[in-house]
Amino acid sequence: MKLIKNCFTLLFIIIAINTNYAQVWSIQQCIDTAQVRNKNLQISRNNISIGEQKAKEAKASLIPKVNGSADYKYFTNLPYQLMPLSVFGGPDGKFKEAQFGVPHNINANLQLSMPLYNPQVYGAIQTTKIASALTELQYLRTEEQVYFEIYNLYYNAQILLHQFAFLDSNLINAEKLLTNTQLLHEQLLAKETDVSKVKLQVAQLATQQESIRSKYEQVLNAIKFALGLSIEQNLQIDPKIQFQNTREYASSSTIDIRIVKTQNQILSSELSILNKSRFLPSLNIFGSYGTTGFGYTKAPNDFLKFYPIGFTGTQLSYPLFNGTVTHRKINQKKLELENSQIQIGLLTDQNNMQVENAKLQRSVLEKSIITTTQQITLAQTIYEQTTIQQKQGTANLTEVLLANNTLREAQQTYLMTVIEFLKSDLELKKLTGNISKTK
Repeated sequence: MKLIKNCFTLLFIIIAINTNYAQVWSIQQCIDTAQVRNKNLQISRNNISIGEQKAKEAKASLIPKVNGSADYKYFTNLPYQLMPLSVFGGPDGKFKEAQFGVPHNINANLQLSMPLYNPQVYGAIQTTKIASALTELQYLRTEEQVYFEIYNLYYNAQILLHQFAFLDSNLINAEKLLTNTQLLHEQLLAKETDVSKVKLQVAQLATQQESIRSKYEQVLNAIKFALGLSIEQNLQIDPKIQFQNTREYASSSTIDIRIVKTQNQILSSELSILNKSRFLPSLNIFGSYGTTGFGYTKAPNDFLKFYPIGFTGTQLSYPLFNGTVTHRKINQKKLELENSQIQIGLLTDQNNMQVENAKLQRSVLEKSIITTTQQITLAQTIYEQTTIQQKQGTANLTEVLLANNTLREAQQTYLMTVIEFLKSDLELKKLTGNISKTK
């Protein structure tokens, strides 16, 4: 445990040297920044606004509509009408064609219409309310996905920093070993191949360190992208890993289950609309007011005169038979509703199973962290003792290298166990609906 603490101290020094005192961002700062600048969250917020506008659009169907229209007609041939000759004293059953009207006709009208009762309009209003709630849940799901991604990236960056610190400590040990081996070689107590082996190990550790540095920069770039920051932004993460080993999360309905339940409500609303539209009439009022103009251009009887025209009325519409189309739609919605209910049960059962598995995995990994920490301490002790024995001539270089490899394997196992624990804990937060509550 003392070794790990020393590595963490070294880690802070390395960060300060290699980042030019760049600002260290906590996970809370990353989450807060993503809340404002993440592009996916911005799109989701716009989708919420779109849903609000759709709800207002549905309500606007109840507001009276006024339309204006105007038209001009010039008749090159006036329309014909058949006049019964009996009107003029002629025989019954005989007609004479006659043209009525004037060549120039102008119409201008204002038309008003407003639904008094329409089951489909009221149903659409109710449905858009539920759809708005669905849009808000979709935003929460996007938010949860963004948080999950940022937590994962942050944890990966922390593990890489710890891995870098271990490698740096191992590199220091390897360089000391190289110095000792070279001295022994000068005293003819070690072979040239022994020096080459240690040099190879130093080179390998330096290469691994550069590889870890590159991976860390890549993860930082991914974090910047998730936060909505530019790649040029100078950013470092807090290397201190916060373990919440004993924390239990209260289970709540996950976003996915809440979304399916809301979709179920939309299907129920649509089914209700279809049922009402089969038996309930629609009632509308309408009205029109305007003017009609007639014109004649031949002298000496040319004129242009306008006459007002207006009317109001109501319209009642009742569905009698539409070829069983509505009946078929109702059957479809019932089946969709049944599938939705089944899906809710499926997701609930699946979530319960995943929660239990995540708890079991986290519990095992929590114990493994303690075990691997002890293994690092033991491996470090063995390495130090073997190094002393090598100086005293009671241990050869091969034993030192094997002890060093054992130490590195223990360190790697510890880091892998930590990252798996953090990921299982994060997965448990998500499955219990707590990921957005734990910032």
